[in-house]
Amino acid sequence: MVTVAGIDVSSDLLDRWVEWLAPEQQPFFVTKEQATTWKLPIDEREPTREDRDTYRIYNIDRAADQTVWLSEAAYCALPKATRAALVRAQVSYGRGAVPTVRRWSGIVGPEVRRQVDGHRFVWWKSLLRQPAQVLPAMVGEDLGRSRHAEVRTWPADFPRVQELAGTFADGSGPNCFGTVMAACGVEGAETVWMVREPFEEWLANHTERGGQDDVPGTVFVWRDTASLVQHAALTIGDGWMLHKPSQSWMTPRKVRTVAEVKRATRTAGWRLERHKIVG
Repeated sequence: MVTVAGIDVSSDLLDRWVEWLAPEQQPFFVTKEQATTWKLPIDEREPTREDRDTYRIYNIDRAADQTVWLSEAAYCALPKATRAALVRAQVSYGRGAVPTVRRWSGIVGPEVRRQVDGHRFVWWKSLLRQPAQVLPAMVGEDLGRSRHAEVRTWPADFPRVQELAGTFADGSGPNCFGTVMAACGVEGAETVWMVREPFEEWLANHTERGGQDDVPGTVFVWRDTASLVQHAALTIGDGWMLHKPSQSWMTPRKVRTVAEVKRATRTAGWRLERHKIVG
């Protein structure tokens, strides 16, 4: 058992993280011209949800409309100049999981310099297995620590809050909407990718506008300029709040203060609504 962002993670889940961060073959995004120049095989396979989140496929520049799936062996067999250009292209196109050598060479060791352009690299299993602290450090790098251990009184009217607080989902998909609904008693909501429509229906049927930040049962809802709901969180009393920052396998259901969640969610064009649970 290891601890990531203040949350205990089992060895089984840690093994799955290795597979999601460094699958046997991972995607690289290129233009048709680059694929031809670098002699890279195009493969239009369907990515998994975990692929989508690990590599931020939803964020890739549309110019890079070709996908190449490479194993570590195939990647390392490329000419060094090609590898360097390919990695630099991933950064420019917005691909995720292309960390800097400066940040990680002290933890991973000299092996990381074997496959880089001098500044960036991509994760492979050989880099994640040893030393043992690499993967927990990588996943927890951008996460604020869950503060569930600091909560002294859990809300009696929302018994599932304590069960959910300080846990990682079993993969990508489970998101903020499902977390809020599950904490409020909707069975199984924490295990699915809850889209806007069922969340809006639940919100309309089980809440009314209003609520206080320091009492349990106030649902925070952030909407964009088109009034589409973008994020949700639930107050659990004494200034604490439960939320899941995204649908990614890397983000846990965590407890932070109301002020911390509001600060972390501040986005240009978003407005905050409060709804209180009724019935």
